[in-house]
Amino acid sequence: MRSILGQHNLENKKIILRLDLNVPLIDGIITDTTRIDKIVQTIKFLLEQNSKIIILSHVGRPKGKIVEELSLKPIGEELEKKLNEKVKLIKDNIYKIDKNFIEGFNEKILLLENIRYYPEEENNDEKFAEHLASLGDIYVNDAFSCSHRAHASVCEISKFLPSFSGLQLDLEIEALKKITSNITKPVTCIIGGSKISTKINVIKNLISKFDNIIIVGGMANNIIEYQGNNIGKSIKEENVNSIVNEIISLSKKENCKIIYPEDVVVSNNLNGLPKIKELSEINSDEMILDMGPKTIKKISEIIDITKTILWNGPAGYFENPDFANGSIEIAKKIIENNKENKIYSVAGGGDTVSLLNSLNAVEDFNFVSTAGGAFLEYLEGKELPGIKALN
Repeated sequence: MRSILGQHNLENKKIILRLDLNVPLIDGIITDTTRIDKIVQTIKFLLEQNSKIIILSHVGRPKGKIVEELSLKPIGEELEKKLNEKVKLIKDNIYKIDKNFIEGFNEKILLLENIRYYPEEENNDEKFAEHLASLGDIYVNDAFSCSHRAHASVCEISKFLPSFSGLQLDLEIEALKKITSNITKPVTCIIGGSKISTKINVIKNLISKFDNIIIVGGMANNIIEYQGNNIGKSIKEENVNSIVNEIISLSKKENCKIIYPEDVVVSNNLNGLPKIKELSEINSDEMILDMGPKTIKKISEIIDITKTILWNGPAGYFENPDFANGSIEIAKKIIENNKENKIYSVAGGGDTVSLLNSLNAVEDFNFVSTAGGAFLEYLEGKELPGIKALN
């Protein structure tokens, strides 16, 4: 994989830049700009090289149809503000656009309208990709979070142009390599989420590499119940005892410790009064919404002896401050060790990023990934189509 960073022939070149600008929009207002913030560096680098930039991106799932609410217009406006540079949104039909059309604009940054307005994009259509490629001289993929998708502007386009990785994609791969292949041990994974079945392949892949896997959130409820405890009305996944058994057996074989809550915070509903309980004390009308102080202390002690940490998934129902303490204490402990250069920290996943944003703590981790599916598939050990295309 070749990075755009090492290229010296970018002067006056037209760069087709694939970005993931799929930010949350409510009534045309962007509610989280993290994905935009992260790619500003790549655009500034290309502007310094005196390149002309043609941005391809998408928002939402228009399913091959024009959906006005999913226009990239507000994203173009946000980019203008962050770059202090005019961004021209081109709404014309992509098949009517050619190199001469592109030459007709004085703006250095052109933003083509939502690439998923065309069904050919998600079908990884070769002719569509060839047409996209005909608009530029060089292709750059800086959309790691889309790189698990075999789509035309991510995969097929690389057949028709010299293709490179962008600065943000480089950072993502470098961070993921540090927690999967170039690891400084001891290494710990804190993994949460509601469904253990969606993360089973990640856990299985990491057990052989990691010293500790700490299972939190809804996933932990299945393990707590598997160990013979009543979990009341807690969120859980049905019919996963065989998965839990597989995780525990494999961890013993690979000498990886599996840690789950020893005490919990429960309530009768999501907005009820929090109560700290031992696992044996949970009533049938209660639900587990966070981990308790004993568990927090144990996890903090593990973080203290950890050199590399991966965090994917909050520890409880953090949207309610009464049940956010476990997640906040994990964040604080990682940040404390990070500031003393004792640990290399990577966090990823939508809820984890939301939590860190709410604490203004994104900059306090070595790397925070906004990629969801691509992040998890990489951790599963899968080869991502978009990365394969760059190789």
